[in-house]
Formats: sequence, structure tokens, C-alpha cells
Amino acid sequence: MNLVDTHCHLDSQYVEGGPDDVIARARAAGVIGFVAIGVGRSIEPSREAVALAKLRPDVRATVGLHPHDAGGWNAEMHDELVVLAREPEVVMIGEVGLDHHYDHSPRVVQRDVFARFIALAREVKKPLVIHTRSAPAETLEVLRTEKASDGGGIIHCFSEDRAFAKIALDLGFDISFSGIVTFKNAKAIHEVAAWAPADRILVETDSPYLAPIPMRGKPCEPAYVVHTAKRVAELRGIPLEELARITTENAERRTGYIFTC
Repeated sequence: MNLVDTHCHLDSQYVEGGPDDVIARARAAGVIGFVAIGVGRSIEPSREAVALAKLRPDVRATVGLHPHDAGGWNAEMHDELVVLAREPEVVMIGEVGLDHHYDHSPRVVQRDVFARFIALAREVKKPLVIHTRSAPAETLEVLRTEKASDGGGIIHCFSEDRAFAKIALDLGFDISFSGIVTFKNAKAIHEVAAWAPADRILVETDSPYLAPIPMRGKPCEPAYVVHTAKRVAELRGIPLEELARITTENAERRTGYIFTC
């Protein structure tokens, strides 16, 4: 069984002492690939994600600016992110998007920064990693208006319903399931996990957040993606090994990178 964690935070703001032990535990659990998400209040997490990907063939990177941190955007930061985005180890742009649940950054600023990163993704011809929370209609509107479908991408940590999923799929975005899909009350997500086209689904941890059942209460880490994959397989009525094969093939297609054992 070979799995790819398509969304994990492995930089020093989350993983003390470096990611080697976390990655080793994940590899022992059957995880062969990691997409390290380079976002934070400064440029440093993006630099770290790219540096890690340069060191390890089982890690690829993204660069972007989380909507929580959109208020910290400035031209100097953006210019460096443009340079990093062109690195071959960077396979996607993000995570970027809208978060109207916490509103850590003003909504108008979130929208502006989101549009800027969609433009960057189109410029460098790389897919997007989308964060959306409590802003389903607004997120889809920005994706349409800014022509994000040119390169498509991933709706990370999917937490919407089937209607949202159908539109996102039509816009060229794959659906990535996190530990939320293991939660008993996540009925809408269960429905999407069972229904979504097999060639458009992915699995992730969003570590160190959202540890799946039965690991709730612990800091999440990439090894736990096995539990998420197991639940998605159950919902689809297929063996875990088949789900692993499908999602790894999808991750490789979406990132344009072949993860090897």
C-alpha cells in the first residue's frame, strides 16, 4: 500500500526539530509521498517547504498565503513567492482562498490576495490548492471570475456538500479528503466521498490539524492519512489498497510528479 499525503505542514512553525522523524513514521505506515504546504505569516514557511523538497525526492512543495494571513501581503513578499513558484520542486500554488469563519484578515483583502495568487498560478501554469471555509458561494465566484479553471487544482480539506463538489469538479478541481471524513456527523462529506468520480479524489492530513478517528486529541501527522484513506475506502465499498492506488495515481497526475517508494 502506497499513499500520498497531498497536504501537510512540515516547516519549523509546526514540526520542532525538523520533519525527519515525522516522515519516517509516515513511510513506515505506507506513505510514500508528501506535499509540504508553504504558508505562514512570513515568507519563511515557503522557503522551508521548497528547501525540504530539494533535499527529499519524496517531498514536493507548494507556496502561497493562507487567507488568515492575507492582511500581511506585501509586494516584496509576493515578488519572492513568484520566484519560488517557478522552482521545479513547487508543484502547486497555495493554500490560498477565503476563510469567512474566523475572518483573521478583512474579507476584501482575502478576496484581493486570492485573485493575485490565481493569477500567479495561471502565469506559472501550476494548479491551485484552495482553502475555503464558510465562504462556498464566494469561493466559487472568485474561481469563476478569475478563470482558475485554466489550471484547476485541489479543494483541500473538503468540508462542503455535493452541490459545491459538482461545481468545483466542473471547474477542474479535485476533491481532497482530510480527517474530517472520519467524523461521525460529517454526513455531507461522507456522501461526497462515496459519490465523487474515482479519478478526482485525493487524501490528506492537513497535519498538524484535524487528526482522524481514532487519533483524535493528538497532533496530526502524515502517518495518520492511512485512517482517512481507510474511511474513504469504506464509504466507497472498495479495499483500502485499491483506494491507495487510485489516490496516489491522482496525486501524481495532479502534481505532475511521480512519487517512488
